[in-house]
Amino acid sequence: MEGKVAIVSGANKGLGFAIVKGLCQNYKGIVYLTARDESRGLEAVKKLNDLGLKPMFHLLDVTEKNSIEKLAEYIKTKHGGFDVLVNNAAILEWDEVYPTYEAAKRNIEINYKSLLNIEALLYPLLRDGARVVNVSSACGHLSNLRNKKWLDLLTKQDLNKEDINYFVDEYLESVKNGTFRKEDFADDGKHAEHRVSKIALTALTMVQQKLYPNISINAVHPGSVDTDMAKLKKGVNPDEAAKTVLYLILEASPKLKGTFMWYNRKLIDWYDVEGDYYYKHGV
Repeated sequence: MEGKVAIVSGANKGLGFAIVKGLCQNYKGIVYLTARDESRGLEAVKKLNDLGLKPMFHLLDVTEKNSIEKLAEYIKTKHGGFDVLVNNAAILEWDEVYPTYEAAKRNIEINYKSLLNIEALLYPLLRDGARVVNVSSACGHLSNLRNKKWLDLLTKQDLNKEDINYFVDEYLESVKNGTFRKEDFADDGKHAEHRVSKIALTALTMVQQKLYPNISINAVHPGSVDTDMAKLKKGVNPDEAAKTVLYLILEASPKLKGTFMWYNRKLIDWYDVEGDYYYKHGV
């Protein structure tokens, strides 16, 4: 059971695939490429095999508690624990700038609420000194918000998961009942659902770090990545974007905890609500 183990979610393509590739090249341990579709996951493993790299594969649908349980049981039985977790699985329905309730709920279930089940089931298996990277984005900075009540809530020193859930659920309720206000957000509220899910993810990073002092948990904005998720944008290629994530795993000081790192490795003040860090649609 000895030996280092890393797990990357949503890794059959794009940024997740690039992170797995980088880990296979530089991490002294076993690397698990996980995906919710087995055939796509195994195809991704084959591509890496063709490059001389040897990741392992495990099925993981982050929206299914049972799927997370199966991965947890496998890791516990096979390895006894693990050392690196990259929470990368995410969606953005680009064409729905102002989404339906169903689309907004789906985004938040995958991008944020799945992390609560991952925490409950996988975090107990993280060994002392483990590193967790939550992949956020420019949407995940507090400057995306204009609603004072939400800002006051999310900047509390004693912020907890119940507070984050309240924020998320109040936004979803506003979409559901037609009281959604564009002025509650930067950039005329475009893709508010993604801003909410990524803000919640970044906030959860800070909360989790206080709960798990023996591991390092950081959020990262990897930059605008040229992937399917951002098909109308021209960003950096996934290999380039993966470098900041890999830095947090392989090189950063273990004392770096509960931070929000920008793609240029600058540590951003998440509480700078007046800052120009918010996502600008189409830019």
